[in-house]
Amino acid sequence: MQQILTFADQLRLIDERSAAFRAAVAAAPSLDVQMQTHPDRTLFDHVQHVGMGRRKAAAIVAAGPADAPPSESAWGGGTGAPREREALLAWWVESVEHLASVLRGAGPDRPCWTWWGDSPSPQTSGAWARRQLHEIAVHTYDLQLTAGAPQPIPEKIAVDGFDDCQFTLCATTVAWPHEPAVVDYHAAEGRSWRLRLSHDGALVTRLTTTAGQDPDTADVAAWGTASDLVLFFYGRRDLDSLTFDGDRRVFDQLAAWDPSV
Repeated sequence: MQQILTFADQLRLIDERSAAFRAAVAAAPSLDVQMQTHPDRTLFDHVQHVGMGRRKAAAIVAAGPADAPPSESAWGGGTGAPREREALLAWWVESVEHLASVLRGAGPDRPCWTWWGDSPSPQTSGAWARRQLHEIAVHTYDLQLTAGAPQPIPEKIAVDGFDDCQFTLCATTVAWPHEPAVVDYHAAEGRSWRLRLSHDGALVTRLTTTAGQDPDTADVAAWGTASDLVLFFYGRRDLDSLTFDGDRRVFDQLAAWDPSV
């Protein structure tokens, strides 16, 4: 499947978003402030959660082909993150540098266990790199929002991020449990996606329009910047923050749908 960013791009942008994440933690008034996007977590809890996730991803890639992820003993470390701010920042940097080192050593094509087995996204180290970039980008926004200085996800990351949302997190062969529907998403940066929902599952395509021809009409459609679309997809923005047309119940059904159940 063609990607918008190369593997080298992803590694470079992981470093960039990691630095933005670190800066948001450094600027926060307290590590005990409650996260706006995760009210059950303090800022410290959030950093620990995200850092542990990077360590787990590194262990998965390092393990190579497998039927399950490695046990926590391979990545958890036993003690968690340190609570003093400077030590926590160093722990975060170490977590991401280790992830980047493992990804760089694996290259983009190493087969790995993944949890997105029935999606079109490959089960490879390259797909893990893509997922890690976009998870770090969204969690960086979470920290910035909590600190009162939210920034849009950078355009190039956001466009690739919404593409990843559709092909990795939405596309599935699990039957859609509602009436069939066609959903279009249009990014202001000139990219569009179509999601077809039916008893055959959720099929995603990149939408293109030939000059003078209009695509089939969608049941619902949403417009916004790529950053807005990503943040909407992850529940950081509501639908009213976008321009949309059609039956909003389809978006509600999508938000509530868990194909793994």
